[in-house]
Amino acid sequence: MSIFQNDLFLVTPIQIRRRSTHDDIASAQTPAELLCALYAGRGLSDAEEATPGLGLLELAQSLHGLDQALALLEEQLRAGGHLLVIGDYDADGATGSALAVRGLQALGAARVSYLVPSRFAFGYGLSPAVVDLAATHQPDLIITVDNGIASLAGVARAHELGIPVLVTDHHLPGDQLPDAAAIVNPNQPGCDFPSKHLAGVGVVFYLLAALRTRLRERGWFDSGRTAPNLADLLDLVALGTVADVVTLDRNNRILVEQGLRRIRAGRCCPGILALLKVAGRDPAQVTTTDLGFFVGPRLNAAGRLEEMSLGVACLLTDDPVQAQALAQELDDLNRRRREIEGEMKGQAEALLDTLCFDGETLPPALCLFGEDWHQGVAGIVAARIRERYHRPVIAFALADDGLLRGSARSIDGLHIRDAIALVDRRHPGLIERFGGHAMAAGLTLGAESLADFREALIEAVLAQLGDVPPQPEIRSDGSLSARLLTLETADMLRFAGPWGKGFPEPCFDGVFAVRQARIVGARHLKLRVATPDGELFDAIGFNLGEQLPVAQGRVRLAYRLDVNEYRGVRSLQLVFDVLQQADS
Repeated sequence: MSIFQNDLFLVTPIQIRRRSTHDDIASAQTPAELLCALYAGRGLSDAEEATPGLGLLELAQSLHGLDQALALLEEQLRAGGHLLVIGDYDADGATGSALAVRGLQALGAARVSYLVPSRFAFGYGLSPAVVDLAATHQPDLIITVDNGIASLAGVARAHELGIPVLVTDHHLPGDQLPDAAAIVNPNQPGCDFPSKHLAGVGVVFYLLAALRTRLRERGWFDSGRTAPNLADLLDLVALGTVADVVTLDRNNRILVEQGLRRIRAGRCCPGILALLKVAGRDPAQVTTTDLGFFVGPRLNAAGRLEEMSLGVACLLTDDPVQAQALAQELDDLNRRRREIEGEMKGQAEALLDTLCFDGETLPPALCLFGEDWHQGVAGIVAARIRERYHRPVIAFALADDGLLRGSARSIDGLHIRDAIALVDRRHPGLIERFGGHAMAAGLTLGAESLADFREALIEAVLAQLGDVPPQPEIRSDGSLSARLLTLETADMLRFAGPWGKGFPEPCFDGVFAVRQARIVGARHLKLRVATPDGELFDAIGFNLGEQLPVAQGRVRLAYRLDVNEYRGVRSLQLVFDVLQQADS
């Protein structure tokens, strides 16, 4: 059977499924009652549990490898050694690198520098080539941030050169760990740290906090040094955690909420303030949405198109003028990234049209390749195609070394790294290297292996999902009464989070009559809709312009409440993710 003639995986419309607490939502009379019902639908019985304070963070002591890491760092601080931070080229790696540099300097390190290798020249992780480059800086200790757990060869090369390596990472390890001097990763075997969803920047924060405690106990701050308040760096932790789309369990919600509070109060690094400014966002009103959809992409643009060192520099400078100039450069790069992404997405969809059996069926996993695709934007294209077709997607681009570099994005219910690992076990040598986690991964393979890999990946996906694909769905909190369709409710929900993966922003569904429909910004669907009582509201569906023909008569929307501000006037706006024709 041809891999493109698999009729088990049909493209199906998104289903709107209501949470079990939807009746409580519908009966809520006040915003406060609504919020209690929303929290209950997310497993919280008390509203105070939503944003607990820093005192309720999980303790660092259960992090496996922490003692060895602290001993290494204390030794280097006392000896005045050169600490070289090597980060990943995404927003998590950039914020983690900036956090490590700022934090170690605040703790009294004599010399701290950073290196963010180009993804185009070196690929992902601490490779032997990266170590050779690092050696030219003559470090006494290499500290990885958001990478290193799969860097067996790179750590071995560092050993050959006599450079100890401290690995800090959060990605899932392989069957073998690198022979590093110390490893701090909540997901490594034997680690009892209860929050397995820390981002790379969160791991660094925990390491720094534990180091401060150790140094205080050993008299480091008794000779005139000032013990820093590391909580002042939580703006970086919040940005990296949100941008990396890790699960917002209680521990991560604490870190993010405390970081957001500092940003709103203006107590954050000039780089974040500048990035918010170029994105047109108000720091005093900042939310996870602002960090995830406006700041994060601008920071990521540096690593996608050029080098992430530009982003790290923006986060490290204390000069507001320089920060604004660097933020503007990042904004310009992000505009270029969007242009490239649009071109690649169009090519990918055209490619899908040629690969689909009859335009109605798709294979259970999509492996797409464009000869002139940009490596740095492949992951975004994979995400966009995944959203549209509800399939795990790997977008491949050709690297300068002639190999294919793939960026994978998954769907709920499929662990994409495990699927790739299964391919590697079943077909040794097919994949050059890989790494990642449940929802995103990266891999490298030879161009001649693409067809074989595609077949093997489909087998691996079927092994996880079986013959019936997961139903694409959106979870709704239920129908919102007309009395709560207000600015007051929208303002309350904006700051009731932090919302994100694992603690989703409230979503409602309801039937409206379309009064007006038009396209804005080339691809967004703007509506004027009426409730059954005739009350009118603006609504917008971002990137849903193709649904204009459906936007007529009575429609069912799955939407979120938002505040639209235009020329100083604030109004309620519905942001919808799903639009369907309502039953007559």
